[in-house]
Amino acid sequence: MQISVFSEVSRLEHVLIHRPGAELEQLTPSRLEHMLFDDIPFVTGAQKEHDAFAQALKKEGVTVHYLVDLITETLSQDEKIKIDFIEDFISLSGQSAIYHSKEIRTLLLNFENTRDMVIKTMTGINLDKLKSDTPHQLAKLVRQESPFVTLPMPNLYFTRDPMASIGHGASLSSMYAPTRKRESLYSKYILKYHSGFSSPVPLYYDLTLPYPIEGGDILCVGNGLLLVGISQRTSPEAIELLAKNLFNDPDCHFMRILALDIPKIRAFMHLDTVMTQVDIDCFTIHPAILHNLKIYSIVPKAGGDIAINVESGELQTVLTKYMHKEKIKLIPCGGSDIIAAQREQWNDASNTLCISPGTVIVYDRNAVTNAMIQDKGINIIEIPGSELGRGRGGPRCMTMPLVRALG
Repeated sequence: MQISVFSEVSRLEHVLIHRPGAELEQLTPSRLEHMLFDDIPFVTGAQKEHDAFAQALKKEGVTVHYLVDLITETLSQDEKIKIDFIEDFISLSGQSAIYHSKEIRTLLLNFENTRDMVIKTMTGINLDKLKSDTPHQLAKLVRQESPFVTLPMPNLYFTRDPMASIGHGASLSSMYAPTRKRESLYSKYILKYHSGFSSPVPLYYDLTLPYPIEGGDILCVGNGLLLVGISQRTSPEAIELLAKNLFNDPDCHFMRILALDIPKIRAFMHLDTVMTQVDIDCFTIHPAILHNLKIYSIVPKAGGDIAINVESGELQTVLTKYMHKEKIKLIPCGGSDIIAAQREQWNDASNTLCISPGTVIVYDRNAVTNAMIQDKGINIIEIPGSELGRGRGGPRCMTMPLVRALG
């Protein structure tokens, strides 16, 4: 399989998802903010909702790949790959993991089943599960209320963020929050070593770079145009590096980036929480971002450099111009009702997943916005999201397209 994503709306053929698991059960009220959650999902309920989501994708002819399956297959190919992964995992897990690296290494390598080992890296490693020749009394005493030496990864079911498929390549995210830094590691090893992927996959950004960027801020809207949000979790420095790497690849086919400077608040954490494409000429949009929105146009310049200009027009005008459409339509989240707009945006009404032109998957709870999307002649497939949505992410957040049809 070759990564191939040049559009947000062309027919989705292959997608990467992660079924929420025991990592969600490690959430406690005292750790919610650190883990980027506002509430604790009911794990069984979240799994049922996610299974319904996966079934909806399969019913539409999409081939679904699960993160646990792909990384297990990758690490099972060669013992050296597994060992290298464990070393990278430890180094990205923070000072406590590095301090206990010998014990963590022993624990993970002693798993008879690679899949169980992978799940343990996702679920988190507790200090009292480590066997040690030394007592580490101070560490044990200090960490009694927070006993993890490697933290769980409850955000993993949002597979959009750790990487972004761009053309025939990918951007491996340098995640904004320390608790999510390791998530991109799974994508790195899958793309580099999994036998099912064409090698080598061009990488336009690397998780080791110091400037944060996340996949939820990257929209491949077609016609050689990429939208990237300057957001709470993606920095302008990262966008500059991404642009240079993209434009210096002659096979990339993206020749312009529009960087949209959106408010740096949790409710608008990524561009795709306030804006997603639902058809070739139509987007959902949270109207609150349109006031004083700054748009920067980035194009290649001779010598491998980039040129950056400020766009003076409104978003609808700028998109119409660079997407080469007669007119781009914007569907306001929640309509003209300011209360509905805020409520439904918080519940991910703007975060839709387009699986083919004019067909999108949405959460069923956003009745006002869903009705407006249908009024534009767009087919919606509703899925439940009461538990999944507690992590602040919708259908687009939960998917990483690997292949979309060309044309």
